[in-house]
Amino acid sequence: MKKNQIDFITLGCSKNLVDSELLMKQFEANGYKCTHDSKNPNGEIVVINTCGFIGDAKEESVNTILEFADAKECGRIRKLYVMGCLSQRYKSELEKEIPQVDKYYGKFDFKQLLNDLGKAEVPSCNGQRLLTTPHHYAYIKISEGCDRHCAYCAIPLITGRHVSRPKSEILDEVRMLVASGVKEFQIIAQELTYYGIDIDGKQHIADLVSDISDIPGVKWIRLHYAYPTCFPYELLAVMREKPNVCKYLDIALQHISDNMLSAMRRHITKAETYALIERLRKEVPGIHIRTTLMVGFPNESDDDFNELMEFTKWARFERMGAFAYSEEEGTYSAIHYEDNISQSVKQARLDKLMALQQEISTEIAASKVGKVFRVIIDRKEGDYYIGRTEFSSPEVDPEVLIPADVKQLRTGAFYDVRITDSEEFDLYGIVVTH
Repeated sequence: MKKNQIDFITLGCSKNLVDSELLMKQFEANGYKCTHDSKNPNGEIVVINTCGFIGDAKEESVNTILEFADAKECGRIRKLYVMGCLSQRYKSELEKEIPQVDKYYGKFDFKQLLNDLGKAEVPSCNGQRLLTTPHHYAYIKISEGCDRHCAYCAIPLITGRHVSRPKSEILDEVRMLVASGVKEFQIIAQELTYYGIDIDGKQHIADLVSDISDIPGVKWIRLHYAYPTCFPYELLAVMREKPNVCKYLDIALQHISDNMLSAMRRHITKAETYALIERLRKEVPGIHIRTTLMVGFPNESDDDFNELMEFTKWARFERMGAFAYSEEEGTYSAIHYEDNISQSVKQARLDKLMALQQEISTEIAASKVGKVFRVIIDRKEGDYYIGRTEFSSPEVDPEVLIPADVKQLRTGAFYDVRITDSEEFDLYGIVVTH
């Protein structure tokens, strides 16, 4: 094991990734070498940043902790620390079940780890991060917590109430990252559209995005995790009129049936949801919508599910993920509803919904053949450069594959690319020379 090296393992969402990057910067300032998600961790200390959102995520987090607890017992690492959502919610249980961990931290006290290792927070590094992403893009977390309290969701139990970051602090962070070479920004929050409500009772996401877009050097801005209820329509004008705000919106809809929307405590109706999608497409021509849908919520009938299928056919989402309901202890649905849809029915509905989306995605990808798109290059992989259009977020969305033997391209640079072929998700293209 390497002395003064800390291996960070981040599980779950990009919001966790930002926390890891903040902590890594502090450790680097204290003389440690930090690695992230290394395939072969060989430092003397391991820090696991956990996810506690749904059953599968919790299982992955626990299995990862157990794996490194075993490594500690075998002498392959000296210290093991755990932070993040899972340990925020289940700290006392984890301390009993996996005592090999030296200390558990929650979602907000993780910087205490510096003190516990005999180090101190370096004030000059506050707000700075050791980026784990490619040098040209970064995630910007604009708030913590959530006030929505959807019936199925444990996030408010873990993270508490919504707290917006001051706008000046966010803008300073963007400027600092631009100065270090970042061109593309994924704006993230548990509930993006709620930004500012806790400050003065008004939604300020449109103002914030507009101000970020005015910073020189910001080439692309992409928006993640909007909420459909009380959607701030002034944001659409910013998306339409600012050329560096990508025509892309990640907005989780979960369901369409009024029965399910009411039971899920989403505070929106079927008719309002259809109207929202129509308005998004009308006011931002060419917008690509990413959404998440849920099947198997308690009491979901065949009619409810068929409504969801019809909605998906109508909406033709460019990007869609779906998951089966997982009962999370302490949530409204766990307390008030019986998890009465069998696992086999949940899986069958999930398979059917995703098969429909696969057809839609294939058709949408094929419609891009012959067109030219601005593409940013993320990496070279085998015989191809891998890039993305403005309609694709890193890690989760389709990519553009460009033959590497035709022309040498630079990672983090933009090129005009003509799409020559498509698969179910990914596209193939060639650089257009001017």
